[in-house]
Formats: sequence, C-alpha cells, structure tokens
Amino acid sequence: MKSNNPVFNRSPEFNGQANAYGNQTYAGNGQTHGGYGQQPVSDPSQWGTGAPGQTGYGQGQVDQGRMTIDSVVQKTAISLGLVIVTALATWILTPEIKDNANLTQSDLNQLIAAVTIGSLGAFALSMVNSFKRSVSPALVLLFCAFEGVALGGLSKLFDAQFGQGVVSGAVIGTFAAFAGTLAAYKFFNIKVTAKFQKFVIAAVFGMIGLSLMELVLGMFGAQIGLFGVSGLGMVTAFAGLILGVFMLIMDFDFVEKGVAAGLPEKESWRAAFAMTVSLVWIYTNLLRILAFFSQD
Repeated sequence: MKSNNPVFNRSPEFNGQANAYGNQTYAGNGQTHGGYGQQPVSDPSQWGTGAPGQTGYGQGQVDQGRMTIDSVVQKTAISLGLVIVTALATWILTPEIKDNANLTQSDLNQLIAAVTIGSLGAFALSMVNSFKRSVSPALVLLFCAFEGVALGGLSKLFDAQFGQGVVSGAVIGTFAAFAGTLAAYKFFNIKVTAKFQKFVIAAVFGMIGLSLMELVLGMFGAQIGLFGVSGLGMVTAFAGLILGVFMLIMDFDFVEKGVAAGLPEKESWRAAFAMTVSLVWIYTNLLRILAFFSQD
C-alpha cells in the first residue's frame, strides 16, 4: 500500500513494511520447517524458559489495538476541537473590534502577530508531522493549537473588514464540504489512483511554493495578490477549495485502506492530522471567497 502522500508515506504501516493487518514479521517466518513425522529441530527436553528479562514464547509485541473508523473519528474530533477552542480563545483575548473603522494600528498589530506566530508554528509542525516516520500525538495536538491561534486571528480580521457572516458562512461551508465529499466518496465509490495522488501532491506543493513566493515579495512591498481578496486571488481561492476537496478524498481513501489493513491504533492520529490540514485548507479558501462576494 505504497503512498505518495507526504503525510502517510513516512509510516511503515502505510507503505507495506508490515504484513497484512499490520502484523510485524517474526523470527522464523518464511523458514523451512520439518514436515509431519520428521524430527523436530530440537529435543523438547532441552527447551528452557529463557533467562529473566528475555522474551519467551508467546511474549511478542504487545498489541495496542487496531485503527478503526471510531478511533479515527475520535482523534479527528479531538484535533478539530482543539483548533476551535484555541481559535475562540484567540478571538476573545485579542482586542474587540466592532467594525473596520474602529480598527487601530495597535489592535491590528496584535491580530497580525497572532496570525503570524500561529501560521509559522503550524507550518513548521505540519512539515515535521508530514515527514516524521512515527506519528506523535503530542506534535499533532501542538500543531492544532498553533493552527487555532492563526485561524482565530485571521477570522477576526476578516470579520472586522468584511462582516456579513463571512466567518460563520466559512465554518458552515467547511463542514458541508466535508459531509458532501464523504457522501460522494462512499456513494459513488470513488477510487484514488496513483496519478490522482501525484497530481494532488504536486498541486499542494505548488500552492505552498506560490504562498512562500508571495510572502517573500511582500517583504519588499511587491505582492502580486495571489492570496488576497481580489480577482487574481479568487483564482487561487477556487483552485485551493477544489484542491482541499481532493485532499479529503485522499484522506478517506487512506483511512479506508488503513482500517482494512488493521494498522496500529496510533495511526489514527496521522489520519486525524491529515484531515485537519484538509479542513483548515478548505476553510481559509472559503473565507476568501465569501469575503470577495461580500464586498460592496
């Protein structure tokens, strides 16, 4: 089950380095054994229990459970819950802004600081979680916390500037996109091919590259407006929204295959991280789209 997704391809279990149903390879597997009636390898009278501390017969690796749909749902709910809680905390703890005219430079600086710190922390941790071989629940939750800080500040800025239910509309639209994508994946029996995976991953890295280029240009006052609320920004916003839906389809595919293969329960955190990234991606693009259409 080789994966092209950087979130999953660091996992030995997702890449066929475990036997079917996630079982490890034990000593003696694949070796030739004596047939019926042949002399056993050793005399039973010479068998021993082993020295203290050694692994005896039947004392293999401890089974910590298998990944299930329920475990993925639980971990994803925890991850998204943390994003929402930290976003609400950021919204509440930053200066109150009733409208855009009431926005002072000091208030703006605090919100920009929250968005910048949260975005940089979330980006760094997303890279670590994507390429880390063994999934770390603590790092996944830390990513969610940073992501929540960034989304809380960003949402408050959009609410102050555009209002008219832009934030609530983006939240509702995100969960509607999740439900609609899941329904389409199941009812239409969508199959994820290797070419589809390569296209989506290439598009994701392309979008990340464009955003980094825009960030660097912005430092020199030469932004193109690729990720703003403008005509050109809408091109990347709609492309990003479609790409986010494709990312969710890949997430559903990996979860389905992981459950069927009986991966360790800990891998549920990897799936939860991937779906959180996809949903945040969809939310931010919906936020820009709704803001564009709410302008006078």
